[in-house]
Amino acid sequence: MSEDETTEPRSGPLAGLRVLDLSTMPSGAQASQTLADFGAEVVHVEPPGGSGLRGQPSYPFLARGKRSVVLDLGDDEDLATARSLALGADVLIETFRPGVMERLALGYEELQSANPRLVFGSVTGFGRVGPYAGVKGYEALVMARIGALWTSAGMVTRDGPAHVSVPFASYGASQQLLTGILAALHERERSGQGQRVDCSLVKGVAALGTWNWYTRVITSKYPDAFLPSPPFSAAGLPQTPILFMLLIGLTGDGRWLQFSQVQLHLYVAMLRAMGLDWMVDDDEWKGAVFAADESKVSEYWDRLFTAVRDRSLAEWQELFEKDHDVWGETMRRGSELLDHPQMQHLRAVVQLDDAERGPVRQPGPIAQLSETPAVLERSAPGLDADGDALRSNPWAAQAASATSAGPDGALGDITVLELGTFFAAPFGGTVLRELGARVIKVEPLEGEPMRNLLAFPEVGAAKAMHGKESIAVDLGTEEGRTIVHELARRSDAVLQSFRAGVAERQGVDSETLRGINPELVYLNAPGYGIDGPCGDRPAYAPTIGAGSGLVMRNVGPSIPEDPGLSLQEIRANAVRLNGAGTTEYAQADGISALTVASALALGVLVRDRTGVAQTMLTTMLNSTAHALADDMVEHAGRRETQHADVELFGYGARYRLYEAADAWIYLAAPAEPEWDDLVAALCDDVDLAGDARFADESSRRHNDAELATVLAATFRTKPAKHWEDHLIDQDVGCVVAHDEPPEAVLQSQEFAGASELLVEVEHPTFGDHVRLKPLVEMSRSETVAEPGCLLGQHTDKILRELGYDEAAIGDLRSRKIVA
Repeated sequence: MSEDETTEPRSGPLAGLRVLDLSTMPSGAQASQTLADFGAEVVHVEPPGGSGLRGQPSYPFLARGKRSVVLDLGDDEDLATARSLALGADVLIETFRPGVMERLALGYEELQSANPRLVFGSVTGFGRVGPYAGVKGYEALVMARIGALWTSAGMVTRDGPAHVSVPFASYGASQQLLTGILAALHERERSGQGQRVDCSLVKGVAALGTWNWYTRVITSKYPDAFLPSPPFSAAGLPQTPILFMLLIGLTGDGRWLQFSQVQLHLYVAMLRAMGLDWMVDDDEWKGAVFAADESKVSEYWDRLFTAVRDRSLAEWQELFEKDHDVWGETMRRGSELLDHPQMQHLRAVVQLDDAERGPVRQPGPIAQLSETPAVLERSAPGLDADGDALRSNPWAAQAASATSAGPDGALGDITVLELGTFFAAPFGGTVLRELGARVIKVEPLEGEPMRNLLAFPEVGAAKAMHGKESIAVDLGTEEGRTIVHELARRSDAVLQSFRAGVAERQGVDSETLRGINPELVYLNAPGYGIDGPCGDRPAYAPTIGAGSGLVMRNVGPSIPEDPGLSLQEIRANAVRLNGAGTTEYAQADGISALTVASALALGVLVRDRTGVAQTMLTTMLNSTAHALADDMVEHAGRRETQHADVELFGYGARYRLYEAADAWIYLAAPAEPEWDDLVAALCDDVDLAGDARFADESSRRHNDAELATVLAATFRTKPAKHWEDHLIDQDVGCVVAHDEPPEAVLQSQEFAGASELLVEVEHPTFGDHVRLKPLVEMSRSETVAEPGCLLGQHTDKILRELGYDEAAIGDLRSRKIVA
């Protein structure tokens, strides 16, 4: 690529924004990727020899549209160039450990004094304070420390925790960073001032869980009132019918299917397709159908497995086309998602020509914008492709602008009208509320379904309700629609997540609401889309986890796809697949919700910069494709994605789980420069330096299995906490793999309290309890940490704002228009 090609002005709605990307980790690079997709000029600063990100299969995707400059930040001249670029930047992104940027004289305080418009975005591993603030920010260390790997132990048949391959923490943090940067830029449009935006991998994964946080709150406060039971009995049998409704089975030709029949009529439709619907009313079998008769559950489950195996994958897909009440997703592997019929329909897959790799096939942008779409013009840059130009002519310093007081929160001038249910979109509204937006949730008279999804009322919905105002309205009535239309007239953005056709039937679709208020940013955020071959299909977290490849990414090669498996083997592997895709602490719902927040913030900023309000689309399917970026890139000579070993210990001897004398640890020292520190740290326990098998990096890679054996024997000699303390003291990544669930660790004073992650709030049902502080921290704008709301808690208040008097409100209530 010529210099002229790399320096030509960008097009797109974010054109004119300059982003200096010092990312060494995907969490930062994926945030800047979206900025580049929509036209920002993003310069990636790489060390001599190139960024480690170049070694990842996702690099052509993460770096598309960016520019590259090689700068040695240990060299005074190169450091001066980096500083000059920072002083001309609108946004700076970095993923170093706390203190590194300050030691380089590139810290926020120093740069902000010279460039007060700078939005300075950071991602750390464990945050800036607390006992783990200085620990290397590897994904697996975070997951191990918060208990996520033990919670995923159902994926393996051996004792102990299991490595998780999906980068839940990194993707979560990338979207939080992106949302925070976009919100800070929106606020800068009014105040003229930048600020620091701070995120962490810990909060990146903590955001993804749906309701277990509040399950723990309730069981801690009222231990005798609510006793949640595990999904499987001690005998390994389902204890809830949801496991039959979300059946996992193996087809006759050896492909795993994930069914999606959560509503009763859909469940019966699946049984009808299997020729088993007679069992629903049969006195002998109806208990088993609803997991209530343990003596029959085992045989019933086997009958379901047999029925799935009676058809090939093609035969099941033919049935799905004929009967839209029956739906199952193929458990895809690798990049198969790129050929999903819905991804093709949405044109969510693009191909860019790359100078090094040839044509590269990959996911498109995280969001589709109807009027100002992403502009994907260039693939990833060659190393230092723009170095000469940028070193000789760094960006001009930002001109100071007049400042004025902005709103208390970065989004404090924004009102979001939320239409939709469950978690995968609505929690995106919650994230924006934490940044100051007013979020009005429109609920049906019976309430958001998550409110009563679990045995204890409100537990299922409390997290997604944080800080919102709830109005309960019957959208099936003309008067109910009039209320919502008036709310739309007064709002800045609409978030809706219904399946195809529902918004139109209820009169709250984009055409209708934007006809009332042309300044609305309207985001459709369904599971599959608002049309197309799967637009009307039910999309739950397990469904999308299967169809996207998330489940198979986690289990790697440990689950066979073999039509010759016995029923017992199918059962055992189905249980493991369930554990790979439906862990509550992290799944497709959370991934999608954080993407929704980013998309809404993007839409608002684009409206600021262009004056264009428009209709937007995100889907659970495409959001998960972005989270699985390492799998979603195709080109000739593609580097193979790292897969865990068959027993799911990890990626290799220096990045994996080990059993210590009393518990488990996770060792993370995969990079070649970390070898000497590891050798020195273990010199009193094992002589790695004198072992010829590990003399150089090539030998270590060739003899990885032998190195794992040596390290395993070493770590078994002492307690886990000894290894954590000792290795961290030597700056080697290592933590105890905690066996408490994430919600317990993240509510503990030992970890979360010491890391200043918690705040106490008062819920109208639960009373006082702790919740996480806002996911995104901002240095100047206030953030909001509030409890969840109850159904219709704000109905009267909102109606009064719309001009209804008490008599009119009482009349609407009496006729059940509102509640």
